[in-house]
Amino acid sequence: MKLSARDRALLLEGAHYDPHALLGAHPVAEGTLVRALRPLARRVSVRVGGADTALEALGDGFFAGVLPGPPPEEYRLVVAYPDGSGSVDHDAYRFLPALGELDLHLIAEGRHERLWEALGACPMVHQGVAGTRFTVWAPNARGVRVVGDFTHWERTALPMRSLGASGVWELFVPGVDAGALYKYDVLGADGAHSLRADPLARRTECPPANASVVHRGEYVWGDDAWLASRARRRPHAAPMSVYELHPASWRPGLGYRELAEELPAYVSDLGFTHVELMPPAEHPFGGSWGYQVTGYYAPTARLGTPDDFKHLVDALHRAGIGVLIDWVPAHFPKDEWALARFDGTPCYEHPDPRRAEHPDWGTLEFDYGRREVRNFLVANAVYWCEEYHVDGLRVDAVASMLYLDYSREDGEWLPNAHGGRENLDAVAFLQEMNATVYRRCPGVFTVAEESTAWDGVTRSTDHGGLGFGFKWNMGWMHDSLKYLAEDPVHRAWHHHRMTFAMHYAYSENYVLPFSHDEVVHGKGALVNKMPGDWWRRRADLRAALGFMWSHPGKQLLFMGQEFAQGAEWSETEGPQWWVLADDYVATGDHRGVRDLVRELNARYRATPALWERDTDPGGFAWVAADAAADNVLAFLRFAADGSPLLAVSNFSAVVRPDYRLGVPGAADAWREVLNTDALRYGGGGVTNPEPLKAETAPSHGQPASVTPTLPPLATVWFAPAPDPYERPSSR
Repeated sequence: MKLSARDRALLLEGAHYDPHALLGAHPVAEGTLVRALRPLARRVSVRVGGADTALEALGDGFFAGVLPGPPPEEYRLVVAYPDGSGSVDHDAYRFLPALGELDLHLIAEGRHERLWEALGACPMVHQGVAGTRFTVWAPNARGVRVVGDFTHWERTALPMRSLGASGVWELFVPGVDAGALYKYDVLGADGAHSLRADPLARRTECPPANASVVHRGEYVWGDDAWLASRARRRPHAAPMSVYELHPASWRPGLGYRELAEELPAYVSDLGFTHVELMPPAEHPFGGSWGYQVTGYYAPTARLGTPDDFKHLVDALHRAGIGVLIDWVPAHFPKDEWALARFDGTPCYEHPDPRRAEHPDWGTLEFDYGRREVRNFLVANAVYWCEEYHVDGLRVDAVASMLYLDYSREDGEWLPNAHGGRENLDAVAFLQEMNATVYRRCPGVFTVAEESTAWDGVTRSTDHGGLGFGFKWNMGWMHDSLKYLAEDPVHRAWHHHRMTFAMHYAYSENYVLPFSHDEVVHGKGALVNKMPGDWWRRRADLRAALGFMWSHPGKQLLFMGQEFAQGAEWSETEGPQWWVLADDYVATGDHRGVRDLVRELNARYRATPALWERDTDPGGFAWVAADAAADNVLAFLRFAADGSPLLAVSNFSAVVRPDYRLGVPGAADAWREVLNTDALRYGGGGVTNPEPLKAETAPSHGQPASVTPTLPPLATVWFAPAPDPYERPSSR
């Protein structure tokens, strides 16, 4: 009945790989030996049927006794505590493993595409008893125990068993239900104990608290029609304009459910097709904006529960708005209660410090060559798409993953097996992630934030590419902002910055981003990057937005920039909504820019020439690419049926009357359909109110030409008359 000194020590230390062999009910010559570990108990009895048999206290929280006959099919432990409280529970150590052999095989192979159903805390009925199965991967741990509010945070009572060579530890705990708080007490290979949050937790405490929470999803989705239509959509040949936002600060104080009441209406009114949420996964430091993740499978509890987050996504879908999320597989923080050295060894991070330490952010990089780590991340990408119905993943900091020498000096990195600087493990991971997401999730697409000239970011994996659907065009963004920062009198010398992107525009499938990265850390708001007085800066911004919306590629704009807020973004204050108030002295300035963004989106969505052939070089033709002295850029966009749109930007500060531009000869007249200098947008009102008669005078390689008046610091769109778009021209 007594334990050997070694077994007792291993159990008390949390170092026994098979506690079920010692605890629970076991046949012996005299009948059935029942042994329990209840460190806080004063007395423990075994209840079979209606009869209780007291167990003998053996010290250190151990209780044992022998029952007559074979082990009963069911029994309970009756526990009394010194404060007079007590409990009657099923014994966790009478249950068989609640994880199947197929799950273990797939985990060991690194191919469990629904890993969250195998690892983590899963409320379930097992062997006819309700409880929660706890499973965690800790391959080099000497032992793991479940700790929670159901153990009064006492660490000794619930040691887990090791399931063979899989590295998985498992324990079914009867009576534990959704809402319970828990962690894992991990005895690492280094001999040190650490209390860890669950890497696969589907819900967490609200930071700064960091316990995991047992979760059972109960949300009933209402977006079947959206998902069906999404599966048929071809995103590259469809309109896409993205409103990027930080959910916690878009309207400070709102949770997921309150956001669901306000965000869909706002985004719909402005005409954006998608929102992009900065990382929603749990993160300990709010100032990281979600880019240092500790809970990859849990939406941040700052704004509500996982079901609340589903409600937000559902509300956006029901409003016809797609949902992208920022996903951060490039690195993770070093918090001692999270992923870093999870089992006392480099577990999720690379074992070589030169590969593990991220040089820019004081974080750790994942070991993409380890199959279980790769599986953790690939399954996580699938998880957000399948469990939360998100429509796309914008993958953060891809360049930092692809290069072994990223932000490292000579001697600080090792070349790959071929002597190169490419991180071959990261390449294989990204290819697997993209291929898996596209195979499993019809209509979902991925977007790479990749800032180098890596070849084939959006090429399919079966042709050797990384397999992303889109890539942020960081070169276009940097070039455009550098050009716009110049005074108009100097822009002639920088004209190439606005034309260079077309040299590579069809090398990848691009998104044009004016993102949060450009309006933080002292960079100022978008409007304040422009030179001159307030009027000129706003005019430049309006012209830039008109140029952006007409340029090949999809568009992304960060919150607050849609109404030209003057301050850079602060995560504590959010957008400067007050500048739109009725009593604000300059309200027309900001409302005008917002009205322009609304009109840009409406015109864009109604004009197939601006999106139908985004990836086809035949959908674009320069009209005036070399008018550097005039600061003028003009080009044609063509729909699949050949319908054209002429976009003209005058980035000089002077009016240019009768400016001849070549146009296709099919139309007799061209009508101004959008003008960023219109009075209603806060402009000067230099417009072309009457249709422009096409002359048979060839120009710019086109058989005909028109001679519009070009307003200063403005972008103008022209379409063949009559205007196929039903709304009146913006004047």
